[in-house]
Amino acid sequence: MEAKFTSGAVSLINDLIEKAVSLGASDIHIEPGSSNIRVRYRVDGLLQNGIHVHKSMQSQIISRIKILAEIDISEQRVPQDGRAFIRIGSRDFDLRISVVPILHGEKAVIRLLDRGKAALPLESLGMAEEELCHYKKEIEKPQGMIIVCGPTGCGKTTTLYSSLEKINMESLNIITIEDPVEYQLPGINQVQINQKAGLTFAKGLRGILRQDPDVIMVGEIRDAETASIAVRAAMTGHLVFATLHTNDAAGAPSRLKDMGIEPYLIDDTLNCVLSQRLVRKLCVNCKGNGCKSCDSKGYRGRIGVFEMLRPMSKTSKFKTITENADILIRSGITTREEVLRNVYAG
Repeated sequence: MEAKFTSGAVSLINDLIEKAVSLGASDIHIEPGSSNIRVRYRVDGLLQNGIHVHKSMQSQIISRIKILAEIDISEQRVPQDGRAFIRIGSRDFDLRISVVPILHGEKAVIRLLDRGKAALPLESLGMAEEELCHYKKEIEKPQGMIIVCGPTGCGKTTTLYSSLEKINMESLNIITIEDPVEYQLPGINQVQINQKAGLTFAKGLRGILRQDPDVIMVGEIRDAETASIAVRAAMTGHLVFATLHTNDAAGAPSRLKDMGIEPYLIDDTLNCVLSQRLVRKLCVNCKGNGCKSCDSKGYRGRIGVFEMLRPMSKTSKFKTITENADILIRSGITTREEVLRNVYAG
């Protein structure tokens, strides 16, 4: 259904953001086509249709988004990124904005980050009881490396934030380096990557090591230099948390080797690896039939599915991610279709 707005692009963008907040959406996609502009929202990991806006508003909408993001209005040939701040009711949101030229104009994606959102308790993420017990022991160690891996959007940062909150205390100096800083963690020092200013993960990590840290979180190990510094920090009395893009826990040591880390250093420093995916949970009110509470989707909210690898342990044998997913299916928390889409496919 095409929507017409007589009050202009400012009100339209505000309405779209308010709608996204009410849906619990993580992103808004504004996509120009040949005859109209399609708006979609990402809710619980899936895009869903919003409204269609008349093509005549395209220039106004993109200009408004660029003004919000403080990026060049006149530039339409290359991708641009920016950020903004907005208040909806009593809630404050950071907006991460990306604009990319496509066939029929410029597509914009707005990511919403709730400043007031607290880290989830570690116990609520979905980890199996045995894995959770062992993971808590690993994150309480004074040194070593803990890696969380999986594809983009699988909840790695949420797991790291929950882990840091679990061990956060006055006696520890905890510093993170992230791109972006998704949520503010009270009592934890957070560094935002700034590529334009030359603040990379590697450069920021070197600076952090001169700040007398006890615990360091590296938002993502992207290159050999960052990997080398992180491993060295883990060897010299620091507890290092990091994310890595691998499909499963067993792939993390190999990925570090590919980055030039010697196998003996990996063996000496790697405390544990978590691999994870997110699956939608069946709505507790309708159990999948669809109701007002879940917007007729049958699902509401998501839960993590994990597998844990402890390279230094010769005795602990944990369930694979597919075995843990099957437990969620049998428990009526999610469905086989949802697991097939998110877990088995990975």
